[in-house]
Amino acid sequence: MPRRTRRNPPVDQGELNEAARLADRLQQAGYTRRDIARILDRDPSLVSQFYTRNKGAAFVPALRQVLAAVETGGITDLPELAAIAARHTRRRTTASGARARVRTKAVLITPTGTGTGRAGAQAIASGSARLRPLIAEAARRGLRMAFTVRLAKTGYLHPSGSRTDSPGIRRDVTQRADHTEERSYGSAQTGGFDATDFALRVDAAAGDVTAAVHQWLVKTGRIRPDAHITHLEIRTWRPR
Repeated sequence: MPRRTRRNPPVDQGELNEAARLADRLQQAGYTRRDIARILDRDPSLVSQFYTRNKGAAFVPALRQVLAAVETGGITDLPELAAIAARHTRRRTTASGARARVRTKAVLITPTGTGTGRAGAQAIASGSARLRPLIAEAARRGLRMAFTVRLAKTGYLHPSGSRTDSPGIRRDVTQRADHTEERSYGSAQTGGFDATDFALRVDAAAGDVTAAVHQWLVKTGRIRPDAHITHLEIRTWRPR
């Protein structure tokens, strides 16, 4: 794996808790905080809180094992490191010893299977993590899904409105003043996509929804490999 330029240089080691010190060593090995978040299957903001809010004690065993795998075992693949971390991540417990509840945002899918989730520029930068539970729940229920992406006009390989790009979508391409376009892929009329298939794609991308959608668009010849998704929307429904 190519080494990355660290955006967050380590601070004085004497001021850091164990989780932050381990995270710093992983950054010294070439991983970004976003990479560490993917390995732990958590939002990047949590890794930042290792430094700012003294959090991360529950992830110390996982971080130790991941660091050993990198430094001793020579393992660099993010999904493989994530699998190692998952085996050593333990849920928090309450004062009585019971497993603590995990605070998560509600996944808004109605009983009929209709659900929508959106990710803007900031969420895109962190892999659209908020959309992963939506896709996972849609897969669990056997739903269909579609998505709308927004990126620079020059990033698309087909002209606006091309049936080759998005066949059967009777919806105008939305053009923005900043020279980006929104295009939709899949619909209830065309059958959309199997949410289970996309959930597997997201898992293969270490939980990065943005990367999974980008890979599909590149693989199917719809966008250029260097195109950057700026907004993403996921829609779900129950198949008829």
